[in-house]
Amino acid sequence: MPMDLNVGDIVELKKQHPCGNNKFEIARTGMDFRIKCLECGKQVWLSRSKLEKRIKKITQKKEEK
Repeated sequence: MPMDLNVGDIVELKKQHPCGNNKFEIARTGMDFRIKCLECGKQVWLSRSKLEKRIKKITQKKEEK
């Protein structure tokens, strides 16, 4: 069963980005995910399986309206 990840969620990854930050915002979902570094703004494309393996925890869920 895939994780419940939505656009706007903030996730903490196991490994750091080269800028030293490990918190990312999910910018696009689907088969491939686009995540954005909250420190430097760099965007990275990852497949769902790779992203789910790298997530340490979901720190902030986007509020549903």
